[in-house]
Amino acid sequence: MTSAPAAGDSFRSAFRHRAFALFWSARVCSMLAIQMQVVAVGWQVYAMTGDPLDLGLVGLFQFLPSLALVLVAGHVVDNNDRKTVLFGALSIEMIAVAALFLLTMAGALSPHAIFAVVALIGLAKSFEGPANQAILSATVPVEDLPNAVAWQSSGVQVAQISGPALGGLLYIAGPAAVYGVSTAMLALSVLLIAACRPRPVTMTKRAMSLTSMLAGAAFIRSRPEILGAISLDLFAVLLGGATALLPIYARDVLHVGPWGLGLLRSAPALGALAMAMVITRWGVKRHAGRWMLIAVAGFGVATIAFGLSADPVLSFIALLAVGATDQVSMFVRQTLVQLSTPDEMRGRVGAVTSLFIGASNQLGEFESGSVAALVGAVPAVVLGGVGAVGLAGLWAAMFPALRRVDRLLGR
Repeated sequence: MTSAPAAGDSFRSAFRHRAFALFWSARVCSMLAIQMQVVAVGWQVYAMTGDPLDLGLVGLFQFLPSLALVLVAGHVVDNNDRKTVLFGALSIEMIAVAALFLLTMAGALSPHAIFAVVALIGLAKSFEGPANQAILSATVPVEDLPNAVAWQSSGVQVAQISGPALGGLLYIAGPAAVYGVSTAMLALSVLLIAACRPRPVTMTKRAMSLTSMLAGAAFIRSRPEILGAISLDLFAVLLGGATALLPIYARDVLHVGPWGLGLLRSAPALGALAMAMVITRWGVKRHAGRWMLIAVAGFGVATIAFGLSADPVLSFIALLAVGATDQVSMFVRQTLVQLSTPDEMRGRVGAVTSLFIGASNQLGEFESGSVAALVGAVPAVVLGGVGAVGLAGLWAAMFPALRRVDRLLGR
């Protein structure tokens, strides 16, 4: 990282554009809502069953719709008004969280009902992800795109910090309070997207064919630096998914309760936000590929430290480092994809990258829960961190194009 200003002519250059400001605000509201309900869902499921595998199943049921719809979602986003697709996806998420609220108030919420609702959220997110990625580039000119990527990431991290903490605090009043506030935040995000006016993009209607639907995957495969960045991020987070086991750590290892769980879930996002603000101000101007590889190795080391810690303060610090290192990796990946993808393919490329992101998060939760059920939570986290460190070295050898990525702008 260098001391030169980031792309664009100011620290907040992306916010000169009203479309981006509205889009950013909607993104923060929706992420805030989802992060709040994640805390309530995780605590409720573990309280109902006491089984680590069920924590993994929450992630699995949210991931499966994305896997099933990845090709369809990309085609839909590239053949329809992207704002309309995003509006619909957020509306479905609002309805799903409202269902959690109503079922909780009625005393009818069960693990199976939670699995069904998170599957509906996963269905909506399979369209929300590629629509978000496609719209972002239409809210700012290209010279402000890296700044917009960094600010979008910062906004997401703000939500991931405050969402779990607020969710844990509201949980003191009961899970219905969490779900009610989450529903209201999603309703606000829907209204903000309705008011957003991104730059019009010429859409070419295409028949739904296998070739058209696979075009996003073919594009990524043709760019080894992008394939390397996306796959490294996927497998590193897949193996290092310690956050899925935080309810176990909060209750059985660190003994900090729901409020402590909220703080622990906030820690990676706090570290990521701090790093995002550094990147927003100074950028990653040179040796971007090397920084990504170093960051993934650091992510693995921090995950190991968290897994071995039995002290709440040390665990919080380790999770800060997890988030900070992951933020570097995420910024390089997102900027590479945004700057390299043609407008007419953003939906299909975004669908594939969203699947990778979903796999690393939701499927990573299932992997962590499954391994923890077999060997215990602490060995599961430590083994995942070791795997992430090993992946960084392996990917450096397998993807020399990623290792050689230097400047992100003007490629």
